[in-house]
Amino acid sequence: MNDLANPAGVAGKLRKERSLLPTGERLARLRRWRNIKDQLARYGIGIFGLGVIFCLGLIFVYLFSEVVPLFRSAAVTQGAVYAAPGPIDGVRTAQVASDRHNSLGVRLTDAGHALFFSPETGEVLEQKILPLPADVAVTARARAEARSRTVAIGLDNGHVLIAAYGFDEVFRGGARQVSGSLEYPVAVDGDPLLDVAGDGTAVRNLAVQRGARGIALAAELADGRLVLVRFEETRSFLTGETTVERKQYELERPPSNAAITRMLLDGTNRSLLVGDADGQVHYYDIARPADGQVRDSRRVMQDPNAAVTSMEYLLGSVSLIVGGSDGSVSQWFLVRDADNIGRLTHIRDFESHAAPVRAIAPEYARKGFATADADGTIKLHYATSERTLATYGGIGTAPRALSFGPRANALYAVGEDERLHRLIVRNPHPEVSFSAFWQKVWYEGRSEPDYVWQSSSATDEFEPKFSLVPLTVGTIKAAFYAMLFAVPLAIMAAIYSAYFMSARLRGYVKPTIEIMEALPTVILGFLAGLWLAPFIENNLPAVASILLLMPLLMVAFGFIWTRLVSAEWRARIPVGWEAALLIPVVILVGWLSVSLSPLLEVALFGGDARQWLTDVGITYDQRNALVVGIAMGFAVIPTIYSISEDAIFNVPKHLTQGSLALGATPWQTMTRVVLLTASPGIFSAVMIGMGRAVGETMIVLMATGNSPIVNFNIFEGMRTLSANIAVEMPEAAVGGTHFRILFLAALVLFVITFVMNTVAEIVRQRLRQKYSAL
Repeated sequence: MNDLANPAGVAGKLRKERSLLPTGERLARLRRWRNIKDQLARYGIGIFGLGVIFCLGLIFVYLFSEVVPLFRSAAVTQGAVYAAPGPIDGVRTAQVASDRHNSLGVRLTDAGHALFFSPETGEVLEQKILPLPADVAVTARARAEARSRTVAIGLDNGHVLIAAYGFDEVFRGGARQVSGSLEYPVAVDGDPLLDVAGDGTAVRNLAVQRGARGIALAAELADGRLVLVRFEETRSFLTGETTVERKQYELERPPSNAAITRMLLDGTNRSLLVGDADGQVHYYDIARPADGQVRDSRRVMQDPNAAVTSMEYLLGSVSLIVGGSDGSVSQWFLVRDADNIGRLTHIRDFESHAAPVRAIAPEYARKGFATADADGTIKLHYATSERTLATYGGIGTAPRALSFGPRANALYAVGEDERLHRLIVRNPHPEVSFSAFWQKVWYEGRSEPDYVWQSSSATDEFEPKFSLVPLTVGTIKAAFYAMLFAVPLAIMAAIYSAYFMSARLRGYVKPTIEIMEALPTVILGFLAGLWLAPFIENNLPAVASILLLMPLLMVAFGFIWTRLVSAEWRARIPVGWEAALLIPVVILVGWLSVSLSPLLEVALFGGDARQWLTDVGITYDQRNALVVGIAMGFAVIPTIYSISEDAIFNVPKHLTQGSLALGATPWQTMTRVVLLTASPGIFSAVMIGMGRAVGETMIVLMATGNSPIVNFNIFEGMRTLSANIAVEMPEAAVGGTHFRILFLAALVLFVITFVMNTVAEIVRQRLRQKYSAL
């Protein structure tokens, strides 16, 4: 009972009993307990290490799972097949289209019927009749850009009818109901039949386009004349009344004598393209129709005997897709030459057909298109990625009409046998290809191929540009200049503070530098963007002076101190405190450089250093790589310094003392013993700092212009992978191509850092093995 009431006494009694044990048994107990602790530490560290690796694997798997759908191939499968809708026999199909939900389609015929039908069954739901005279025949037909839903029909009496079909949606009882409509956007005195020949000559070829400036019509007549008609709409500012003014012009024939096979007008009504049976395309500049003339003629067929059998503009009416009688499919658009004259330029080729190309169908909202040949084979292509995505050969006959659904998830084809094929298209990410990501691409409106990242624009006709090269180069550029600034300062500071500095001064310096690591990078980015960038721009001579004079004057001061100052004065400074003497030097150099900057700018750079750089061909942006290098360098220095300093300081003392005892100087000991022994740790510090610089987001986001350019000019900005993800991810539609490409960018960043760290670890292990014997 007394023992239970006195626990302290019990513990003391147990200790006394253990002390009475034989020495060998006591040591065995200690070894067993130490072994238990060693095993716990071993397995605990191993388990948590495996947990880290497992988490990294999960990150990789998640990123990869979001990226994989990008590379799934497109597919075209057969949907419904039925006789072309309508009770009329012997009538040929001119065009077929559908609404955005694929719930209502329209079939336009050469006889002037507009048949609205169910795409699932082919049942005619509504029928409208175009006002075509009974005693005339249709001799030409054309369609404008698919989004305008406008068609033109040419007649053998020299008249043209322009019609626009539509799909009206209403919601009744919680359900969507779609009905068809038909209108005539151009009429003269209420008559939609437009006389373009003037003398009853038949229309042989036709082109129509509906744009912001009105409707334009180009017609080739049977007697060889080429006529351009413009209907320009003008809205009164006061009354809001719209008036339509008709202007008609006659153009010269193309320089070749070959028969015209296809004509196209662009959306701005400034260009007319004419294809002929000789395999040529002729470009007419009709910005001033009265002076309209052929500006360029190009042979677009490689086979000298091939003819242009089909031509269509892609979305935006910039890129021209040409199909030939030899089965070739190619892309062309106008590129300005040195004289600012547009020239038809060959951009790329796509997978050819085995038979002549008979129809081309562009997508409504992307730069994709479908081609069909005389054998009924259909191919899906995408312009920017330069890919042929899928092939379908189930139609069996040459197509009379071919068109996409507005969402590009359905394709409608009517063959010569007047059977309508509704094809199901799965093509969610056609923009993706190796060339689109990593090679130069010739984009619309540019004079040459280039690396460009531009994921969005203000227009629906925009061509997305998803090159990852500018982002990857920007990431490397930002990290390079940050490391160029940080590594020398951090490592030299680590060498001095660990080996030459007094213990007391080291106790102040090391914690001060390490606490810099706690400074939020958003604060560094904020200061860099709003203070440092304008300061550098306004004091370029001062920055250059500091970079040149600071090291020179520090070396000069060291020479003066060691060679010209007496030993008595040097003895007054405690050993290891000499670095404190450099503080006034640093302050003085900085003050003098800034103070003399205006004078240097006037004397050496004509009063404006930035303009001087521009004059010599160097682009200068206010927020540039120099600003990022300094700001990110301050963020990286504490990491590199701390790890390097620990590695140098922890070099065994017997190595340094032995070196000094053998007569080596402290500097020889540092360079030939200490640095070699600490090199694995120093290398690890540099690579860890590099990893942080590569993945840094806020500094590069706030301190650069976020311009995705490909160069290493220190006076220009950049856009990095991490900053791009931070900027654009909130705006990307979940599951869309842009969204998944941002995940691909994250995966690229992950792989870069993983490879970098793996190589660093291999090098570190080899350094460790090489110098472990010291």
